[in-house]
Parts: sequence; C-alpha cells; structure tokens
Amino acid sequence: MSSARLATFFLNGAIKYGAVVDAGVVDLSARHGKDYPTLREVIAAGALMRLAEGAASRSPDHALEAATWLPPIPQPEKIICIGVNYPDRNAEYKDGSDAPKYPSMFMRTPRSFVGHDTPLLRPRASTQLDYEGEVVLVIGKAGRHIPENAALDHIAAVTLCNEGTIRDWVRHAKFNVTQGKNFDSTGSLGPWLVPYTSEAQIADIHLTTHVNGELRQDDRTSRLIFPFRYLINYISTFTTLVPGDIIVTGTPTGAGARFDPPRYLKPGDVIEIEAEGIGRLRNGVIDEAP
Repeated sequence: MSSARLATFFLNGAIKYGAVVDAGVVDLSARHGKDYPTLREVIAAGALMRLAEGAASRSPDHALEAATWLPPIPQPEKIICIGVNYPDRNAEYKDGSDAPKYPSMFMRTPRSFVGHDTPLLRPRASTQLDYEGEVVLVIGKAGRHIPENAALDHIAAVTLCNEGTIRDWVRHAKFNVTQGKNFDSTGSLGPWLVPYTSEAQIADIHLTTHVNGELRQDDRTSRLIFPFRYLINYISTFTTLVPGDIIVTGTPTGAGARFDPPRYLKPGDVIEIEAEGIGRLRNGVIDEAP
C-alpha cells in the first residue's frame, strides 16, 4: 500500500497542491507548478508517485491547519457516479428486483463537491440532505474500449467521496436523478489522492461511514456487484476516459433515507467516510445562506 498522499489546497490566496506528510504539507506546486499547474497535469504525465517520493524526505512548508482542503482534482472533465453497486443496496429498494444486469450511472458537476473539513450545505430547497460514503477511482491513462484485463492499468489513484444527495429532488422525474445529485456543495471529495500501486491495494477495501460517531455504513469493495475492472471497461465503451476523470464507485447500505423514519443530515452533524489505506474524509453540515 502506498503511503503517499497528494492533496489540493487553498493557502495565502492561491490554490496549491502538495504532499501530505506527518508534520504538514510539502508544497509541490511551488517546485513543479511550471511543468504541472495542477494535480491533473501531474497525473497526465504519470508523475504522481515520482513527486510523492521526492517529497518524502523534505520538511513541510506549511502546517496542516494552515491549508483549506479542496477536492483533489480541480475541474475534472468527468465525474461519473455508480448507483446500487453493493448487494444489500439492491435489496434496500424492496421492489423484489434481481441484481441489475448493468450499472446505474449519472454525472455530477465539480461545483457540487467541497473538500475535506469544509461543511456541506443543506440547501434552502430541501431538508432531505443525505450521505453516501464511497471509494473513488481517479483515471491516469486515457482509453476507449478498455478491456477488463487492462482496466486497472488506467487507474492513477484512489480517494474518497461523500456523495451527498437531496433525496426528494432525485424523485422529481420519472427516470433521472440529476437534480438531487448536483446541488452546490452537497458532497465532498478527498481528503487526498493515494497513488494506485497494485490490485491488492483496492481489491478488498474496508469502507465505513460514521455520522456523529455512530456507524451507519460498513462494507468491503470485494463485494461490489460491478467490480472496478468491469466499471472501467463498461464506461469506456461509451466515453473516452481521460486523466483526472473520477469514478465514484457506489455506496453501501445504510444511508439516512433507508431508516424508518429517515435520518437526514442537519446543521451541526459530522460525517466521516473512512477506508483502510486511503484515510478519513470528514465534513460538517451548515444551512445554505438565505
């Protein structure tokens, strides 16, 4: 498992990127920004691990608390989200349906996400803000019609997502969930990228979600209905995957909407998405300003 962690952050009026080490952040944008303006260009050049390893021996330039965390990839071309991808999630719908033949899928906008430790916004339009903890694949190598046996070669890194959802707005239309998935600042990505090294790193990740310290979601990526290899193969059938693209791979059972009565997020709540080998993505909740 790689111990390297690369993050995008805001500091002293500028957006920067760097390596997170125990004592702080090594500012890589100050050293490599001319060649690689953002982590997207670092990924496209295949330089993620090289920059991380180069930072390992350096003293940090900034304290962790001085940085405001941002989603790791600025302005990705695509954020592709997978629905109903753990076995128990299909049963949650209580519609008697068999496991789906193909993955459910929708797109999100970059503006719908914030970074680690930035509060999610409960929108004025609804109180039904819900959490969904997920493992995220970040594409490193472009490809179309990628065969499953080569699919993992196209991964640059992994990170985490709280794929926050406005539940009543995903039911406004007959067939689409786009509205309820794209309210500004309702989800989060981060806290950082962990470079991908081998299939063993991602084959059986333990993923949990806690709300105010209470365990709500708990599963493993070895149980996915549509595994990572399949997702990359399937998605690349209809669209060219490019470096920096984000695939949000599905959430386990236990979201707030599935409780009776539902347990939606409210101001003051703290959601922590955690995965072994990746880290912990933490966000509070505040109301959108009137």
